[in-house]
Amino acid sequence: MANDSEEKQPAATPPGEKPEAPAQPAAPAPSAAGAGATPPAKSAAPAAAAPSKPATPAGPKPTPLDNELTKRYKSRFGEAILETWTDRSQAILVVARQKLAQVARYSLKDEDFDFLADLTAVDWPRREKRFDVVLNLYSMKKNQRLRLKVQCSAEEPVPTVTGIWSTANWLEREVYDMFGIIFDGHPDLKRLLLPEEWQGYPLRKDYDILTQDTAWVRENLGIESGQ
Repeated sequence: MANDSEEKQPAATPPGEKPEAPAQPAAPAPSAAGAGATPPAKSAAPAAAAPSKPATPAGPKPTPLDNELTKRYKSRFGEAILETWTDRSQAILVVARQKLAQVARYSLKDEDFDFLADLTAVDWPRREKRFDVVLNLYSMKKNQRLRLKVQCSAEEPVPTVTGIWSTANWLEREVYDMFGIIFDGHPDLKRLLLPEEWQGYPLRKDYDILTQDTAWVRENLGIESGQ
C-alpha cells in the first residue's frame, strides 16, 4: 500500500493509443491590433464642413484727392482732368488724351515739375482703351512728385511731350518700341531697343515673344534660337 505522501503517478496508457499531450495553458485572446485581427468598426463621425476661404481682395481702392494742387489743375483744365487720387502720398491725375501737351506744359511752367523722371505704359488688353501712358514728374524746387496718366486705344496717338522735357525723346521711343503706342509730333519716332524689322511689340500682354524671337534669329542669323 502506497504512502499518502508519495506523488500520484499518471495512469498507464492502454496499448495501441498515443499518450495524451500535457494540457497547455489557454492562449490569451488576440487583441484587435494583432496580426490578422479585424479592427472593430468605428462609429462614423459627421464630417466637419471645410472652412470657407475668404474672398480674394480686389486690391486697395484709390483714395480720392482734392487738395490744393488738384484744385488748381481742375480750375485750369476743367473736364480734361478726368480723375484725381493719391497713392503712397503721390498725387495722380488722369488727363484727357488730347489735352496731355497742355497739361504737361502747365506742369512745367506753373507748377515747377521740371524733371520727367520716367514715361512708360501699362497694357490692359481687356479694356477698350487698353493702354495707360504714365508720366512720372518731379519738382526739384518743391521736392514733390506728380503722376499724369492718359488712356488710349491701340489706334489712338498720344501727343508728344518732347518739346517740354527733352528726356521724353528716348522714353517715348522706348514705349513705341515695346507697346506700339504712337506719339504724335515726335521728331524721330522709331524703334530704340529692337531692330527696325522686328515684328510686334514685346510688352503687349498678348505678344508671343518666343515665336517672334525664333523667327527673327532664323531669318537674320541663319540659326535656330535655342529658346
